[in-house]
Amino acid sequence: MKETHSLRFGIIGCGRMGRLHAERVVRDGRGCVAACCDLDRSTASRLASEVRSTARVADLWEDLVKSDDVDAVIICTPTTKHHDQILAALEHGKHVLCEKPLADSREKIERLIAAAQQAPSKSMLAYQRRFWSSVRTLRREVQSGEHGAIRAVTSHNTEHWQQTIAGTWRDDPAINIGGFMGDAGSHKMDLIFHVTGLCLEEVYARSRRCGSHVEVLTSVSAVLTGDVPLTMDFIGNAQHLGEVFSVHCEQADLMIRDGQVWIARDNRLEPVAKLEPEIDPVTGFIDYLEGRSENPVPFTSALSVFDFMSAVQASAREGESVRL
Repeated sequence: MKETHSLRFGIIGCGRMGRLHAERVVRDGRGCVAACCDLDRSTASRLASEVRSTARVADLWEDLVKSDDVDAVIICTPTTKHHDQILAALEHGKHVLCEKPLADSREKIERLIAAAQQAPSKSMLAYQRRFWSSVRTLRREVQSGEHGAIRAVTSHNTEHWQQTIAGTWRDDPAINIGGFMGDAGSHKMDLIFHVTGLCLEEVYARSRRCGSHVEVLTSVSAVLTGDVPLTMDFIGNAQHLGEVFSVHCEQADLMIRDGQVWIARDNRLEPVAKLEPEIDPVTGFIDYLEGRSENPVPFTSALSVFDFMSAVQASAREGESVRL
């Protein structure tokens, strides 16, 4: 039987995230993986053969973005590569789904935002948590207004991370800017702005490298719009993966604890009963391409996260608060 797919995807960077997105393309069913590219050709070949028998391997990403058999690219390379790859893809009329972080400088982020706004094709950033049922539900509850104004926001994050990064790009400060907070933490920073709708006004932070080349431990005390306090910690040398994200409102505490959504009122804690459906970035991206939804994660989302990260680094380095 002849394959018929309306969207043909090229995967640039075929490691863990590239594989995950390729599998999501297959599972969604409205598109196919047409081509794969990776610095390690064997990695690209293996992924191509596993997701689609007719998918080809491109030796150079520059050739992939020019290809007539590719409508959209999914970019899963290190952050420092994103800028040039996105610009080239947009120049050749490709839709772009890019893994976070968008770029390694504010200047590059602004350039990519401008390019995306001017291009006839569509672009999206893959902040996957925005598509989780738990996050969609928490955002609905917080922004409904029925629980009153936000009084405080807290975020606690632990991971067995430092123990796995030796000899990888994640332990290179030139590539992994911000260390554990920059790598795993950008999702959590985006969560703050996406769920609350508030902006960052002031930051005080401390960081420790704990023997690595990048930051492993980071603690943050910040102020959001309306004098709302925010406290965050990132413990990258813990012995387990754990997260608690809480939004404390006037009439209820709303929180995600390791994936489950809870609400606390009158000293009683119970799970939220009505949950939003869960999707993933590829499904959200295809919905956007097909006109079924507005852009769920525009490139502009990267600015608030980058500014937050920059303020944390400056504060930790100088030992002083930073105002934005």
